[in-house]
Amino acid sequence: MPTTNAKTIDLTRLASATLQNDLINKGDVIEVNISAGLSKDDTIEVVSRVNDRGEASLPHVGDVPLEGLELEEAEAVISTACIERGLFRAPHVTVTMKRPKVNRVTVVGAVEEQGTYELRSGQTDLLAALVAAGGLAEDAGTVVEIRHPGYRNTRRPPPAPPIAGDGEPGTGHALTSHTEAAPAETSVKQATAEALRVDLTSLTTVSQGNRLELEDGTVIMVERRDPQPIQVLGLVRKPDVYDFPVGKNLRVLDALAMAGGIDSPVANKLYVIRRRPGMPEPAVIELSLSKAKRNGTENLLLEPGDTVSVEQTPATIVLEAVRMIGIGVSGRLF
Repeated sequence: MPTTNAKTIDLTRLASATLQNDLINKGDVIEVNISAGLSKDDTIEVVSRVNDRGEASLPHVGDVPLEGLELEEAEAVISTACIERGLFRAPHVTVTMKRPKVNRVTVVGAVEEQGTYELRSGQTDLLAALVAAGGLAEDAGTVVEIRHPGYRNTRRPPPAPPIAGDGEPGTGHALTSHTEAAPAETSVKQATAEALRVDLTSLTTVSQGNRLELEDGTVIMVERRDPQPIQVLGLVRKPDVYDFPVGKNLRVLDALAMAGGIDSPVANKLYVIRRRPGMPEPAVIELSLSKAKRNGTENLLLEPGDTVSVEQTPATIVLEAVRMIGIGVSGRLF
């Protein structure tokens, strides 16, 4: 497969359908205020976490499905539930997002800013993680390793971290800094972390199956590429080995410019010699310099490790002979 410059890949194709910031999602912590009058005794204040079923548990009201609703829509749903269950006739409900659930994703390797980032649950995909890390670095390769958290539960998951004031009126704290121990019947077993190696080129060229949702605790490593140099030889002014520019595409005319240009004005034939792993013999691609100048498709995109050779032709040999004769005649005249 040809070597692709990761900086030229359209990463927007990695984006998944994301949740709007003002929509309630599983794991979000919300504060609900239900008022039926002017007195504090007629007011219920509760901080609740939306469970895995997308429901919030409210005192006296019960479990109310709120997942995917905007805050105003949630207020209307809770108000309707209060009326249907005969709790209040005309309650005034206020729902506030106390703490949206976030996933912590660590990004390392060939990105601009390595680190651990908190991404909104429902918006935690590969693109969001790379954007949070400042995007791909200049020397980024196309291979990304995604390592998911290595824990699985053998029976049932341990309880979520307690919320200060969960189900208690008048509290406004979000999350506590400690986690209660799992009950005895819960068995948590550490397993090998699931590692997935993906090629950004393949992901961005396939319309389906390229949406990568990331879990809390995922580690992403973007591999760096160390491109092999190219060699330019033959009828050029400065034949030599040149570093392949990282983060940029390199075409035949660019390589010739790096080598000081063509040494013969009639030179037109050139070869690109390409070696790839697994090939018994290198591929030899014949090109026309004049066509490359006129047609962009003829200006071949080079790969690291290519050799560009500007060849002798009858025209260049004749011109060289004329030059030599001219030098000889000039030498005798003077």
